[in-house]
Amino acid sequence: MVARLPGRDCNTGRFAEMAHDGDLGQALRIKTNKITAGNTMKVRNSLKSLKTRHKDCRVIRRRGRVYVINKTNRRFKARQG
Repeated sequence: MVARLPGRDCNTGRFAEMAHDGDLGQALRIKTNKITAGNTMKVRNSLKSLKTRHKDCRVIRRRGRVYVINKTNRRFKARQG
């Protein structure tokens, strides 16, 4: 039997499903991993080489951390740490 969770999956627009005897926390972890899978950021000790990966990369400081961001190509994200 399949139980429905309250809320829709942001990627597919469908309700998340889980087995009736399954763990609700496990189903929520699966759901959140699917949503955040494509938004990862590189974490490096030094950003010197990462800031030259693309011509639009910028080094900025937010909340005491140093980031490399790129507004034209979002895959070039990095944080120093």
